[in-house]
Amino acid sequence: SWTILQLVEALGFCLENTDPRTRGRGIQLLSQVLLECHSLLQEKEVLHLVLFYENRLQDHHLVIPSVLQGLRALSLCEVLAPGLAVSVLKAIFQEVHVQSLLQQDRYTVYSIITNFMATREEELKGLGADFTFGFIQVMDGEKDPRNLMVAFQIVRDLIVKNYALGPFVEELFEVTSCYFPIDFTPPPNDPHGIQREDLILSLRAVLASTPQFAEFLLPLLIEKMDSDLQSAKLDSLQTLTACCAIYGQKELQEFLPSLWSSLRREVFQTASEKVEAECLSALHALSACLSRSVLSSDAEDRLDSFLSSILQDCRHHLCEPDMKLVWPSAKLLQAAASASLRSYHRLTHSILPLLLEQYNKHSQSSQRRTILEMLLGFLELQQKWGHVEEDESALLSLQETVCSVVFSALTDPSVQLQLVGIRALTVLGSLQGFLSPSDLELVVDHLVRLALHEEDSQSSEAAMEAAGSLAPVYPKVFSGRMVPRLGEELQSGRTDSLAKGLISGIGVKQRDCHMCCVACTVSGDHKQPAQQGLPLRCWSKAGNAQELVSVCQSLHRVALQCQQDAEGCWYYHQTVVPCLLAMAVQASSHPLVSKALLEEEVLTAMVPVISAATTHLSPELAAQSVSHVVPLFLDGEVSFLPQNSFPCAFQPFEDGECLEPQRRLVALLMAFVCSLPHNVVIPQQERLLRELLALSCSCSCPFTATTASKCFAGLVNKHPAGQQLDEILQLAVNRMEPGLTEGPHRTQALILLLWVTKALVLRYHPLSSHLTDKLLGLLSDVELGPTAADGFSLLMAESPDVLHKGCHADVRIMFRQRFFTDNVPKLVQGFHGADVKANYLKSLSHVLNHLPKPVLVTELPTLLSLLLEALSCSDRVVQLSTLSCLQPLLLEAPQIMSLHIDTLVTKFLSLTSSPAMAVRIAALRCAHALTSLPTIVLLPYKARVIRALAKPLDDKKRLVRKEAVAARGEWFLVGSPGR
Repeated sequence: SWTILQLVEALGFCLENTDPRTRGRGIQLLSQVLLECHSLLQEKEVLHLVLFYENRLQDHHLVIPSVLQGLRALSLCEVLAPGLAVSVLKAIFQEVHVQSLLQQDRYTVYSIITNFMATREEELKGLGADFTFGFIQVMDGEKDPRNLMVAFQIVRDLIVKNYALGPFVEELFEVTSCYFPIDFTPPPNDPHGIQREDLILSLRAVLASTPQFAEFLLPLLIEKMDSDLQSAKLDSLQTLTACCAIYGQKELQEFLPSLWSSLRREVFQTASEKVEAECLSALHALSACLSRSVLSSDAEDRLDSFLSSILQDCRHHLCEPDMKLVWPSAKLLQAAASASLRSYHRLTHSILPLLLEQYNKHSQSSQRRTILEMLLGFLELQQKWGHVEEDESALLSLQETVCSVVFSALTDPSVQLQLVGIRALTVLGSLQGFLSPSDLELVVDHLVRLALHEEDSQSSEAAMEAAGSLAPVYPKVFSGRMVPRLGEELQSGRTDSLAKGLISGIGVKQRDCHMCCVACTVSGDHKQPAQQGLPLRCWSKAGNAQELVSVCQSLHRVALQCQQDAEGCWYYHQTVVPCLLAMAVQASSHPLVSKALLEEEVLTAMVPVISAATTHLSPELAAQSVSHVVPLFLDGEVSFLPQNSFPCAFQPFEDGECLEPQRRLVALLMAFVCSLPHNVVIPQQERLLRELLALSCSCSCPFTATTASKCFAGLVNKHPAGQQLDEILQLAVNRMEPGLTEGPHRTQALILLLWVTKALVLRYHPLSSHLTDKLLGLLSDVELGPTAADGFSLLMAESPDVLHKGCHADVRIMFRQRFFTDNVPKLVQGFHGADVKANYLKSLSHVLNHLPKPVLVTELPTLLSLLLEALSCSDRVVQLSTLSCLQPLLLEAPQIMSLHIDTLVTKFLSLTSSPAMAVRIAALRCAHALTSLPTIVLLPYKARVIRALAKPLDDKKRLVRKEAVAARGEWFLVGSPGR
């Protein structure tokens, strides 16, 4: 091995050669060696090398790049002697004209400075303002984005780490602000990945890093706010907002009138929502900045004078009859008021009385709604600040008038005014101590009236939601006043007489159910409504399947609320679950009389109720409950059920056509046993599994067979590994394989195969690969192929009722990635060898559609051709799944997708005429997403796409027209300045 000294001696001929190119090559070799072994150098070696390289900075310009590389290596040395960092930088500042170098060599200089600032901060600060001046000379005139990213960071470090700026504050500002606003478009296929946004944020971090820049920066921002370029306006406003975080009253006071004038003009005149939003954010930041300032006894309160200007310019617009500038003025006032409690009090003392006066002055509902919406904005700000002292709050002094206005809105015939009134009522209710006891009683009465008797569904739903929000806040009022009212509604004949039809899509009975749910969500009082039997009384009143489903939805909400409390959860479980089971068993004994309860949609709606009531039980209580439920289904043990005198025995697993209604109740068994925690022992589990297996393979009812398969799969997923599990799985395979080959129950065997495969895939069971291979083999089957292909969606998707983490299923992390790795190559191979390729494309599309997008992006180059071919498949499911898969990829992998732009444009435009609405919408969303590709790729297709997207503008479906407008508008902007 050589020492560095031996290397220098060996290179002596090159280093002392008269030819600058030869000297340059010698120094280049030495520098490359130093970059590799700088950590091994001794302090004396570093000293001599630094002196050598400093001397060579005076050499020929061809040698300088290699010298700089060597100095970069030496700047990384930990054994650099004190004073050498300062010496190196002084030499660079004096001897090197940095901006005449190539980009890479300039980057090397920035790297040397960065390295020294990271390790030799105190030494560099010893240079004082000379270091700042030297860096200004280095950076002045820089144009390359790669170098600017580093240079901006150096400037920010100079400021944040308190380097001496001396008399060079303005020069440092000028050398950076000359790039504002950033106007940069990255070239196509840029390997460096620097985006315009990166430069904007880096420069903003510099400009907003010190109040010392304020006197230079604020005039620049005001000038750019008046620019015609929207991007310049946005950048200026965002920079102003960032600056307000560190500025004080002193820095802002001179420029406040001009800033307010620009902000007001933009909000009053702009057509851009983005610009308006940034103006409001900037005004909020300005008010917050002034609010933070500590006032001396003789100082002027700049916040007060600033808010006075805002009031002077906006207040009179709130009183104009035509109300043209009402909303812009209100937004400005609310933005300023939201900045601090002080600004809120200052503005609301003037504005709230005015708004209340204007509300009573106008008689038209539309004008009243506008005024109440503005009032609501200020009420929500009061909600933000929370409880305040009575002598400070304008709102508390106007309590009676505010309540009167809101209550009048609730009784107005206008639905839109009612909706705003309900929102205002919710906010008032959240303000601690604002509503008096008599007001609260009125609130409950209004909400019950609107929820149960208002003909418009929007108002009734909003009232239900408001009651749900306020009930936990005022449990005594709601439980004492609402619950009796609901009981009266359910007992009276009025509900039955009004429920002859559905009113605007919501039946009166459904409303009663939802309101019962609200009653049951009263904080800390889950038992009382259940004791009064409100939700279950709804069940007895329900007549058709839709009403029963509504009851189940309400019961489900109550169950979710009860999960927060262990005692409430158990109480709910032992009250509701046996009652539901009893009614279901009763209905199965009289299927003609209680036909609605046995319908698939009703049983499906009961599943989440029982599941939610079971998942949060403690193991002890769950074991107590399972000891009753499993014997009910296996042995017909009904003694634990209320009203347990049934006309015939309950034997769902016995043979006989007359028992088919009882078999349908296996769905409820599935909801219970598949939601139990892992450590709960299920009695007679092996027998139960065998009965479920037999039922799933032999039952002619698709619903029953499917629920039996799901129940079997849910139990297998949680079953402890061992001989018993192996035997059960072998038995299942022995039942499935003959059933898949021939016979009348092939579809049932396939459904069982899918669910068992999913159960095993989730827990990484070794048998899962064998079962997946069977599924792959069925893709070529004429009869079962399409169903098997759709089954791949089932394998990858989240199941709503079983086999998910919420019901304690054994779900391993990254099972989708593992399934993808193991099976997609087999799918691709099968696709290439198959005569009928549609099923393979469908399977592949389902797998890719559920795969995490970062994983899919890495595999995209090899699979994209198959995805594009899938778009040509006539199967609408394949088309929709593939489009859903491609849309995010257009945003996340634009460079790869750009290579196939011609095919993508053709396929997407073709599918915008699909007979299926969902496919048309997905195709238009993909056409919209195409605009994220590089502009240079899109321009040749712009005119063609705009012409083609004119047709969907006349589509008969509103949702299609909406997507077409958005996509076509974005294509019109392709290639426009500032995009």
